[in-house]
Amino acid sequence: MARLLIVDDEPSICWGLEKLGRSLGHEVRTASSAEQALELSRQEAADVAVLDVRLPGMSGLEALAPLRRQLEGAPVIVITAYGDLETAVEAVRQGAYEYVVKPFDLDKIENVLRRALEQASRRVEPVEPREVEIDVEAEGLIGSTPAMQEVFRRVALVAPHDACVLLQGESGTGKDLVARAIHRYGPRAEGPLVAVNVASLSSSLAESELFGHVRGAFTGADAERVGLLAQAHGGTLFLDEVADIPLPLQVKLLRALEHGSVTPVGSGLPTKTDFRVISATHQDLREKVRRGEFRHDLYYRLCTFQIDLPPLRDRADDVETLARYFARRFSSGLVTFSPAALEGLRHRSWHGNVRELRNAVEHAVIVARDTAILPEHFPTEAAPLVSREPRNPSQQIAAAVREWAEAQLIGATEGAELHARLLEIVEPPLLEAALAACGDQAAAAARVLGIHRVTLKKKLDEHQARDADGG
Repeated sequence: MARLLIVDDEPSICWGLEKLGRSLGHEVRTASSAEQALELSRQEAADVAVLDVRLPGMSGLEALAPLRRQLEGAPVIVITAYGDLETAVEAVRQGAYEYVVKPFDLDKIENVLRRALEQASRRVEPVEPREVEIDVEAEGLIGSTPAMQEVFRRVALVAPHDACVLLQGESGTGKDLVARAIHRYGPRAEGPLVAVNVASLSSSLAESELFGHVRGAFTGADAERVGLLAQAHGGTLFLDEVADIPLPLQVKLLRALEHGSVTPVGSGLPTKTDFRVISATHQDLREKVRRGEFRHDLYYRLCTFQIDLPPLRDRADDVETLARYFARRFSSGLVTFSPAALEGLRHRSWHGNVRELRNAVEHAVIVARDTAILPEHFPTEAAPLVSREPRNPSQQIAAAVREWAEAQLIGATEGAELHARLLEIVEPPLLEAALAACGDQAAAAARVLGIHRVTLKKKLDEHQARDADGG
């Protein structure tokens, strides 16, 4: 039987957790303040404590370190209904075993309690927390909804470690802000943060941009270039839109991460590198792996720890807080919103997420000219936009051919006959479409295609024979 200490000023929380603890066969004591909890722990140490953040008098965060010392390193589970990134980071920094956001269900808290009790049996001395300067406003990560609380919790948990992190979320949800927060609160905060938008890299120069090149490596390489991966040495590499890395480069990136070295284009001498990797994407990487468009080994290398960023439409209760925050940023004076303006913001679809909200508030501040912001001061709600401009059919074909070619070129050797294999794929639908458009008149179809009628018939016969053979 273990001893549990529950510290919360809400009687219902104390009652529920006490009942849960006793049902698990443990002794439970409760306290309604941090001061009372410290007094109880002096009288008799608990094996696990559950500590609320917002308490009368001393806060839970203020009490966390002294409580852990009195409990000689026993696990302390921090719970809160009013958390933010600062609270989550500070709780983890102070040594909290887990950070749980209210409201929580009993199954979740029971699971956390069981794990904490298991750790209590292997208790170690508490470690003094590392001093970290926290500036939530600078991070721009704001929100009190459960979805954002979970983001803060996961950022706080992973930041002190050196694990690779994958940020998944729609465009405009703040993936870059989360990446910067992880770097800032991590062990490499003194090193560089090198951010790379993979989608913006030229396909022909992407390898040189990432890995660098030596002088004379290719036409135009008049001087040596240090790649972005090498520039991140000692710090963090942030790969934004990581799903757009071409397949051949995925192989080289995986090798660099596995071996901790970078080989510039045109050089056979690898350079040792040491950096943390944070990746971000608005695409479904697992689906791209299933389609063969993203290497599964690279996916698992990048996705040691995943954080999902919620769209703004799923956190409507944060819209007003965010709107007021952006209004303060964009105005030199006091900005007020009419109730109708706030209600209108709350019911927008926000296809562009927080980025769209920021732009809408900036627009309203300009139009309102230091008066109260009204609904008409906001721009008209835009229709949803795709992540990039739609391509015409020719561009789509070219992109598909490039993706196919990049996949085939991985490990390709002499004699692969890629050109012939591509023609086997694209010629039949072209010939069939031309014949159909010309009423199955071979002569007319040949003229449209710009080839001789005999050549057209020969090609059709070849493709039919190949189909009959199962090729």
